[in-house]
This record gives sequence, C-alpha cells and structure tokens, in this order.
Amino acid sequence: MSEYSLDTIRHSAAHLMAAAVKQLFPSARFDIGPATENGFYYDFDLERRLTPEDLKAIEKAMKKMIGRKIPFERFEPTREEAERMLREDGQTFKLERLADVPEGAVISFYRSGDFVDLCRGPHVDHAGRIGAVKLLSVAGSYFRGDEKNPMLQRIYGTAFATEEELQEYLRRMEEAQKRDHRRLGQELGLFCFSENVGPGLVLWQPKGAFIRNLIETYWREQHYRNGYDLLYTPHIGQSVLWETSGHLSFYKDGMYSPMQIDEKDYFVKPMNCPFHIEIYQSKLRSYRELPLRWAELGTVYRYEKSGVLHGLLRVRGFTQDDAHIICTPEQIESEIAEVLRFSLSIWKDFGFKEIKAYLATRPEKAVGDPARWAQALSSLENAVRKCGLECEVDEGGGAFYGPKIDLKIKDAIGREWQTTTIQFDFNLPERFDMSYIGEDGKKHQPYMVHRALFGSLERFFGILIEQYAGAFPLWLAPEQARILPITERQHECARKQLAELREAGFRVELDDRPASLGAKIKDARHDRIPYLLVVGAQEAENGGFAVRSRREGELGVMTPAQLMEKMKTEVDNKIC
Repeated sequence: MSEYSLDTIRHSAAHLMAAAVKQLFPSARFDIGPATENGFYYDFDLERRLTPEDLKAIEKAMKKMIGRKIPFERFEPTREEAERMLREDGQTFKLERLADVPEGAVISFYRSGDFVDLCRGPHVDHAGRIGAVKLLSVAGSYFRGDEKNPMLQRIYGTAFATEEELQEYLRRMEEAQKRDHRRLGQELGLFCFSENVGPGLVLWQPKGAFIRNLIETYWREQHYRNGYDLLYTPHIGQSVLWETSGHLSFYKDGMYSPMQIDEKDYFVKPMNCPFHIEIYQSKLRSYRELPLRWAELGTVYRYEKSGVLHGLLRVRGFTQDDAHIICTPEQIESEIAEVLRFSLSIWKDFGFKEIKAYLATRPEKAVGDPARWAQALSSLENAVRKCGLECEVDEGGGAFYGPKIDLKIKDAIGREWQTTTIQFDFNLPERFDMSYIGEDGKKHQPYMVHRALFGSLERFFGILIEQYAGAFPLWLAPEQARILPITERQHECARKQLAELREAGFRVELDDRPASLGAKIKDARHDRIPYLLVVGAQEAENGGFAVRSRREGELGVMTPAQLMEKMKTEVDNKIC
C-alpha cells in the first residue's frame, strides 16, 4: 500500500503527463490538471489534434520518467518572478490562473526534470511513487468551461498505486462500456435525440416509453400506499413567482429566457417547489391537516452547457419525481424516518442492495434559526441510525437553506450513483410567509422538506439500463416472452398460446417469420427477452413449449398454465 493518497498519486500523474506532453510538443500551452474521482486530466493547447498514437507516445514517455524516478521539487517564487517565467514560456492560460491567486498568498511551482508548472501540489516525492498509469482518451474542453473561450484538448488518464489495481479498474471500465446506456438505448430502441428538437431533450421511443410508464405507474401506486397525495402543476409561471422564490436572483443562469404573455414575463419552470407552495397558500391551514405529503412527476427545464450533456444522465428537460413534506416541528423526525424507510423499499424493488447515506451539515453562511438546524440535523441522524445505514458526514456541505441526506447506490459493477435526496428548507417557507394555525390558535411557520427518490426519471432510467445491461427484469420488460415456432406447422398452436398468455395480462410476441430457429433465438437474445418459448412438433401436440429463461437457462417443457404461474411469482416478487 502506498504512503501517498490516491488523489496525490493522480495529481502527480497529471503533472507528469504535462511534462511528457512538453517533451513531445515543445510549444504546448497548459491550463490545469487536477485529480478526479476516477483518475486525472490535463488541458492543453497544441498545434494539432492528438491521435491515438500520440497518447501511446505520451504514456511511454511518462513510464520512462516513472522508471527514472524523476523528483518533484517545489519552489515558491515571487509573483513577479512567476509572471516572468510564465510569460517567457508563452503560458498565457497559466498567467490567467496566476491572476486568480490572491495577493499575499503563497505562489508555488513544481519542477520535474526540465518541466516547471504552476501548481499548489501536493505531489509524491518522485515519479517512481506513482505506480501504474494509463491514458484513456482525448476530448475537447473550453478554457474555464466557457464556450466563448478557446477550445483546448483534454487528455484523460488514471493512476493507481499498483498494476493489479489498475487492471481491475480497466476491467470495470470495459464492463461499463458494454453497459453504456447511450449505446444500449439506441440498440434496443428505447430513446433517441434529434438535432432538430435540440440537445439534451429526450425523445422516448415506444419500448422506452412503455418501461417509463411502468415505472411511473409503480411510483404512483407506491406513493398512494405510503400516504402521499399527487399534484399536477403548470410548466410555466409568472416572473413574480420566481422573484419570490429567489430563483431569479440565485439561479437565473440555469433558467431559460422569459416569454411574454399579456405583457407579463413567464418562465418555464426549473423547479416544482414554488407551485406546491402556492397550492399550500391557497387556503388557511391548520395543524390538524399536517403533515402534508405532496408528490408530483413534474417536468422541468434547466440550461446545461452543451459540453456537460451526457445521454439521459445530464439533460435539459427532465421529469423530477418531486415531493414536499410540510409538517409541524413535532412531526419532523418521524416524517424523515418514514421517507428513508420508503426510499429503501423502493431501491430494493429495483434490485439495489448497497446503499450509503451522506449527511451534509450547516455551512458558514446559512439562513434559518440555529435551533431549527439543530433539530433538523438530529432528525436526519436519528433516521439514518434507525435504518442501520452506513453514513458519511459532510461537514458544512449543506445548502444555505438547510441540511440534507443524499443516498448513493452501488450498481452491478460497483459504481456509486447519487439518487435520493432529502433536503430541509428554511428559506422558502420564510420567503413565501408560509404558516399554519397551531393548537394554541396562533400562526406558526411549518417545516418543509424537499424529497426526490429517483432524482429524475431520465437519469434514473439511464442508471437502470446500465444496472441491468439492457436486460430489464420481468416486471419491467416491455416484452416478457417471445414464442418461437420451429416451422409453419406450429403457427396455429403458437397463435393460440399467444392469445392465452396475452389474455392473462402477459406481454408476449410471436416470431412467425420464415427464418431458422437459430436466427430467431439470436434476435430474441439481442432484444434481451426474459423468456423464449420454443414450439416444435412435440410441444404443439401437447399444447406446451420448451422454455428458455434468460435468468435461469433451460427450464424444460411447460404448459401455458405452468409458465404463467412462474412468471406471476417473478413479477409479484420483483425478482431482478
């Protein structure tokens, strides 16, 4: 095990990569090269586009420096000396980064052989400590993330303390590529995008829409069973609503330009919460009505830069599975515990078992009574403890308007995804002057909690595709079974079986093409059909079929009644 943290190893690898690039491209200009969750990157301005062969050459040069154990030497020039060094080397991007360093702050550089870089560090003491490295890809990146600035080339790589750890990571990466929801979504005909419609706006194809409808139906049923009422709200609202909520002050860059209706500005909604508050404000409320649990599948629109759009995981129009709990201070702890229990039951149904909680506490700049913050944090902590969840505390990581719990799930190949959020809000109740009449006959301000289970249906759907590798469990599969007659002589029997299974409510198709059985099976497997029902002469004579389960393999000959009983059990138990 290395004495250095993985972040330090990867930051050092990024610096070493820049040194290698400088060797091969002496006129290169550099921006920044941080460590990331899964590796590192560095942004460069080069005289030409990089090729795969260039990446190999850069990686080879890095490994030579690792073998030679090139030292990382820190030195701290004056601002004037730093500016002179960067200007003489033509490093205009680094000069801009240097300008960001506050006056009086320490300015540090690191030297690796002939390469010198403006960098805060820390680094390993020499390159031999880096371990194993691999360069992965090249992408475009705007300087400072601004589309108005020059386009740079970003090289992505990863580093680990040992070669074994690196190879295990690369194996997981290969598996992740096989599960990429963008490729599978197109291959299985689930969703698509269109330049004519616009980037980040999803078009749901029939199969994808069918699965989405199943998820939405399940979501609604579960919410009704767990004491929620469902709401519907408009897609647009007058500017006064967003002025009151504060979105026009704090979130305007993420909102689309207003439209004029009756000489007033209207905005498409980036959030659902102000609409739910307006419903609350539509009448005087009593403590006897609380808690209110209101949920909505509300479609919202947020401006995301084109460079960060990523399939279903980062889009501009999406449907939040939003809910707001409005309650008294006395009710808050039990409500939070119930939300957490509800969330865990949902994740279990979709086959996720490894779940971790992250508790974000009060930041330095926060609104709301400190006593409320303390009670809210206590409620969150107690709820996590009661559920027996592993929890990590993010000190000061809460929003200015309240603490929160984030739940992260691990998928089938060990990746962690942020999903459920339970967020206290002391800001909007004050801005909208929310109140209820308490038992004492006086007005009191309620507690308000924002809660999303999936986050958004689009992102959740993308996660599910990758979790299942496109092979949806029986209860979610748009086509649950496919009947495959071997010859035309079995068509009449197959049609009767089809009608029987469909009459019982199962989603079954018949492949009666004049193709070989092998070709039909190959196509069905490509489509990830859970059950293949082969009908030959003997099966037709007995009114059954030879059953092949995607999950269990060959199951032998079964009658329609036997198969339906098995499938019903699998659906009812949501076996994934």
